Amino acid sequence: MNSPDRPFPWVGLITLAIAIFVLVTSEFLPTGLLPVMASDLDVTESQIGLLITIFAGTVVVATAPLAALTRHYSRKSLLLVVLAIFSLANVLAAIAPSYEMLVGARVLGGLAHGLFWAVAGAYAAHLVPRHQLARAVAVTSAGGTTAFVLGVPLGTALGFALGWRAAFGVIAALVVVIGVLVIFFLPAVDHRVSLATGEIRLPVHRDPTMPSVLFVCLLVVIILTGHNVFYTYIAPFVLDTAGFPPESLSVLLFLYGGAGAIGLVLAGVVGGRYPRGGLYGMLATVMLAVSVLALFAGVPLVVVIAFVVWGAAFGGLPALLQTRLLQVASPNVRDVGAALLTTSFNIGIGGGAAIGAGFFALAGTTWLPWVEAGALGLAIVALLIMESRRRARGVPLSTRPIKVVEAESP
Repeated sequence: MNSPDRPFPWVGLITLAIAIFVLVTSEFLPTGLLPVMASDLDVTESQIGLLITIFAGTVVVATAPLAALTRHYSRKSLLLVVLAIFSLANVLAAIAPSYEMLVGARVLGGLAHGLFWAVAGAYAAHLVPRHQLARAVAVTSAGGTTAFVLGVPLGTALGFALGWRAAFGVIAALVVVIGVLVIFFLPAVDHRVSLATGEIRLPVHRDPTMPSVLFVCLLVVIILTGHNVFYTYIAPFVLDTAGFPPESLSVLLFLYGGAGAIGLVLAGVVGGRYPRGGLYGMLATVMLAVSVLALFAGVPLVVVIAFVVWGAAFGGLPALLQTRLLQVASPNVRDVGAALLTTSFNIGIGGGAAIGAGFFALAGTTWLPWVEAGALGLAIVALLIMESRRRARGVPLSTRPIKVVEAESP
């Protein structure tokens, strides 16, 4: 299935990346269409903004249970079912006659989105051998990065030109096309762990690699919470604190997103050769970049350079964290681990935005970069403590995925 001699599965991984691109674009599409959606449905812009929260909240609540319930089903077949449901959710959003029906469509989309990540997040590990994992994750993660750089802006432009309903309709049609691509170009995988005679499968909660999986998820919550405390309010920071003109905001965000794509490439290269060093390096670089933004917000050239460095370093972190989880997780818990990782990302996104709102209300954007820097510092300290404890127990730092079984009593 993933023999070291097998050619790198570019076509299958790119198919997954395209699917991720469209689904992430759909998730954040309302952010660019707040005014037109609010006007058409006769609600406030904040109510439309809540659609993002509702979507993320559904992912947080439902992903892990759905992953556990479906863990014995074919990965490819399950992916096709999830894509069909997601397409339906976008059709319902496009024709929603009321805000309440639109909320229901977003809940359905969140259910499908969460299960999609539980399946797609671990799919790369079933397609490639261990030494190619960082490279494979970097390829699939490119879909999410491209969604922020191109997908959401293009969806926003389409929504303003043809109406927000047309934008959701196009997403629904694209998901159907992706389903066809999956049928023809994504290899089927056997995600089940074969057991030898006299062995039984351990329950997920007794799998010895679960503590490491949960630690990676904790890292994700810390890092994403700190990041979204600042990034959610990047517009007022750029316009008010740094004093840039309004027309500069889109340019800076484009530079940030483009640098993130470069960071993703670096993660694919560095993550395979230096998985721990790459993670430490990118965490420290983000910490440095946001600290520079806080200290030199009044110096335009420094702000631009720090934005690019920040984007490049943070752009590679999600891929490195996903790679690390797939490396430490046994095959028995990879899919559940991917579901927990998705949940952790959404907790960080929603929690960071909420915490940032509190800081922003009290002191504007002044302290937001320092909060992110502190969160990144905490993540580095947590990594150091965990790895020192693993050394003390004599556990290798690069834990290989193992077959988790238990012999039956004689």
